[in-house]
Amino acid sequence: MVGKKKILIFIFVFTGLLFCAGNAGVPGKKVEGIGNEKQIADFILTNVIRLYDVPEHGLLSETYPINPDHKVNYLAEGSTQKQKQEVSFLWPYSGVISGTVALYAFTKEKKYLDLMEKRLLPGLEKYFDTSRHPGGYQSYPIFAGHSDRFYDDNVWLALDFCTFYASTQNKKYLDKALEIYDFVYSGWDGNLGGGVYWCEQKKTSKNTCSNAPSAVLSARLYQLTGDEKFLSRAVETYLWTKNNLLDRSDFVYWDNVALDGKIDKRKYTYNSGQMIEAGVLLYQITGDRTYLTDAQKTASGTYQYFTTVESTAEGRTVFYPDTPWFNAILFRGLKALYIVDGNKKYIQSMLENAHFAWSNTADEHNLLGKDWRKKSTQPYKWLLDNACMIELFAGLGDITKIK
Repeated sequence: MVGKKKILIFIFVFTGLLFCAGNAGVPGKKVEGIGNEKQIADFILTNVIRLYDVPEHGLLSETYPINPDHKVNYLAEGSTQKQKQEVSFLWPYSGVISGTVALYAFTKEKKYLDLMEKRLLPGLEKYFDTSRHPGGYQSYPIFAGHSDRFYDDNVWLALDFCTFYASTQNKKYLDKALEIYDFVYSGWDGNLGGGVYWCEQKKTSKNTCSNAPSAVLSARLYQLTGDEKFLSRAVETYLWTKNNLLDRSDFVYWDNVALDGKIDKRKYTYNSGQMIEAGVLLYQITGDRTYLTDAQKTASGTYQYFTTVESTAEGRTVFYPDTPWFNAILFRGLKALYIVDGNKKYIQSMLENAHFAWSNTADEHNLLGKDWRKKSTQPYKWLLDNACMIELFAGLGDITKIK
């Protein structure tokens, strides 16, 4: 079997289709250091596809190694989970898609396009449920029956399809983003004066994580189509989220509001990050500096609220919390803001923290845990904690003149 795999890998390299067959090969020597972000992202992607591969399903595993007793803790309350979890849930799988889309947008290298079109997107469709209307991606593949459909899971994918369309100019990807948009906004109603729910099957709260990226999606669809309805929806969603979930004492966003009006005041980096990005997009579209000021206040508040400074062998280092994917989503907003206002402070700290994590905390398989400060003792490394680093390093590499 090993010999056959080596032969196959050689053939796929020769034909330029290495990624497409589902065998990403063995990554080369680990690359480190500022300035090598593209190579690091590529290394992580190759490593993730190799280690997390579930060839019988053409999908990926939730952890490496596979944890036979693994139970995820991020589903809606009351959700059921298969006793035998054969593959990952949608959320971590989508993280690999986000990373590959970011790498293709940055490099335009055909191998990433091939990986998307011949491996990752066919796998993604195994989560797409058309038996409920409107169609949308459910949290676990349809071969296991119905599972909950989360509006935020879907909106992250719609954003990826927007980026992929912009990179390829293939209209089918814009059409996919529009299809997901319809599903996401089927979750908007008049309770609490508007807003998108978190979970279709458990409409108990309206969350920043389902509304902030929906504002981003609407703004991006306006940029891609010129249709004013998307701009109106972007403004409406942005204002609803700001009015209902912003902590005005520090300009950082709370997590959600329940239907009885009770606010869950937990704070996570990605929620504020998406409102930063939404504010930047609306400023670029409308020229209204209120949106830019909002974004700058939230960027400053987020930095003060979430970061810590610790002494390391490399000097005093700024660290973000142990929520890697959330931090990668925060970076989307910080990057968008940097492009507009030129303030390097926030992206510089993210650059340095990402490199510190990669150089100092990876295990013997070159996998990361949740903590970007020290090596993880987790026996099972989560797919999303590693997939998000593909996008983060690709995004860092895409920014020039960071000093």
